[in-house]
Amino acid sequence: MKQKLFNDTTLFLTFAAAILLMPIWLAPLGASYPDLLQKFAIYGIFAIGYNILFGLTGYLSFGHAAFLGVGSYAAVWSFKLFTMNAIPAVLFGVFFAGVLALIIGYLSLRRSGIYFSILTLAFAQMSYNLAYSVLTPITNGETGLQLTLQDPRMIDAMFIEVGEGLPITNLFGIKMSGYSGFYFCAVLLIICFYISLRIFRSPFGLMLRGIKSNQNRMNYTGLNTRPYMLAAFVISGMFAGLAGSLLAVTDPLAGAERMQWTASGEVVLMTILGGVGTLIGPILGAGLIKYFENIFSSFNNNILHDFFSFLPDTLENIVVQVTGLFVGGGWHLTLGLLFVIVVVYLPGGIVEGFQRLARLLSRKKQPDKTSSSLKNQSAE
Repeated sequence: MKQKLFNDTTLFLTFAAAILLMPIWLAPLGASYPDLLQKFAIYGIFAIGYNILFGLTGYLSFGHAAFLGVGSYAAVWSFKLFTMNAIPAVLFGVFFAGVLALIIGYLSLRRSGIYFSILTLAFAQMSYNLAYSVLTPITNGETGLQLTLQDPRMIDAMFIEVGEGLPITNLFGIKMSGYSGFYFCAVLLIICFYISLRIFRSPFGLMLRGIKSNQNRMNYTGLNTRPYMLAAFVISGMFAGLAGSLLAVTDPLAGAERMQWTASGEVVLMTILGGVGTLIGPILGAGLIKYFENIFSSFNNNILHDFFSFLPDTLENIVVQVTGLFVGGGWHLTLGLLFVIVVVYLPGGIVEGFQRLARLLSRKKQPDKTSSSLKNQSAE
């Protein structure tokens, strides 16, 4: 027990250090600018929450983008009505996403398997259509919800002198842009990781694993598994709401496109690529996809020509033409191939790949130790 606690503490401290030092160790990869770091942290939170549902229970939801969008809308309305401080916006985003998750989860969890997945997808699409065309007084339709000079901002109006132009989001005076915005998101990511770690190690997490293993057997014993499933669904939805509110904190607008089914599919890819049911995997998957989307997609023919300039001209042109199919606008092709490779050869995701590599290295070290001990014995 003490060893397990020590391992968890080491894992948490290592994770926290890695997140806080991201601007340093991501610099060689060209991914150390604040906007991208904020996306790494925000979608890491989104993936962590999704993994609590999908990774622990095996229930595949295609509707988590609805909670991401609701979190964004709630945060922007907090900015418009009350204050530009990020704390109330985050709290509103988490609360309203949790309420919506409670409603959708209560209805969807009446079914399991593919029927559950289709129900969540249907609810997400209904939410998207409501936000896009029906609830336009609340969501501002296809234009999206944005800040205006006429917004009341009642709390700010009582304590802060109104200046010219639109105000910016802040944390008690600290601007939520640039690296300060990243570190705000990073601290919340670390907190979310700790909560996820505690859930994984708790009796509640063990119960969710039992549901994934054999829910029917648990029902036959007289245990009602539905409250546990609903709790996991709501917690997962609240994580998504937190991610949505942070998207609004770092860029104060909200649009219906955040509720599309493609956003739900993206978090599924993140979780599977990184490793379903692992603590670190979904965060790695989120970082990989956002890196492909923002950095890998920017590689154009000029960059490729510079990179392959050491080759003869004819060969250089051929290599650039072939490589150009997989980078720039073709980054989705590379991501798709990577996804196929992971699903076929590494069902446990990137984490399983690291585990296999670690086992391979440990096996190579063991023969060396054995041979050295035999040499010592023969010398004696």
